[in-house]
Amino acid sequence: MYRTFHHDGVADLVAVEEPLEIRVDGEPLAVTMRTPGDDEELALGFLYGEGLIDGVREVGLTEDLAANTIEVSGPLTRVPGSRRFYTTSSCGVCGKGALEEVAVHSAPLAPGPVVARELAAELPSRLEQPAFERTGGVHATGLFDAQGELLFAREDVGRHNAMDKVIGRALIRGMVPLAGRVLCVSGRLSFELVQKAAVAGAPILIGVGAPSSLAIELAADRGLTLCGFARRASINVYSHPERIA
Repeated sequence: MYRTFHHDGVADLVAVEEPLEIRVDGEPLAVTMRTPGDDEELALGFLYGEGLIDGVREVGLTEDLAANTIEVSGPLTRVPGSRRFYTTSSCGVCGKGALEEVAVHSAPLAPGPVVARELAAELPSRLEQPAFERTGGVHATGLFDAQGELLFAREDVGRHNAMDKVIGRALIRGMVPLAGRVLCVSGRLSFELVQKAAVAGAPILIGVGAPSSLAIELAADRGLTLCGFARRASINVYSHPERIA
């Protein structure tokens, strides 16, 4: 979604950023700044990545669409604590009050698949990014099979939102855990993206940009293959290289 603004007398398409409040059984739980669209997927993916649900739930926007509020059916699989989540479009873990709130509880990842190094480096070029092509202001996440076929992709002003939307879509389609598949993101690789990929059971995460130190450490601990700087037929493999041929 995008809107037209003007600068220097020239029309410019700009990505839309609006708040979305996620409620569970009517109780406010989280607010995230996102690009409207695929909000049901976003809510499900976010809650799954936080370990608050263990599968698909009934979800839908409230009647007051102007309020940007979405309702998810409970109950939650764990108590999130007294705090409420607030996430910006730039960081999925900002405002977390304690280390245990970002701890990852994920099942062991499957040993495969094995992807050719050349194919892994090419995956970012296969991402579908129509909103980025129009605005230059959004991130993308794509889910691929081991042969490099794009299954689906999502875009958002927040990189973690784009990931949540993909995971939410996979939940709806009964594809989680994501064993045998590859997640690919259009930007840098941060802690929260590795966290979400590991919880969803994705064995390989590839990014166009650089990983952070904590992202590498978490990927190594979780058994996830983390690859960065995937561009121009080259790629850096930072953890568990056995999945890259």
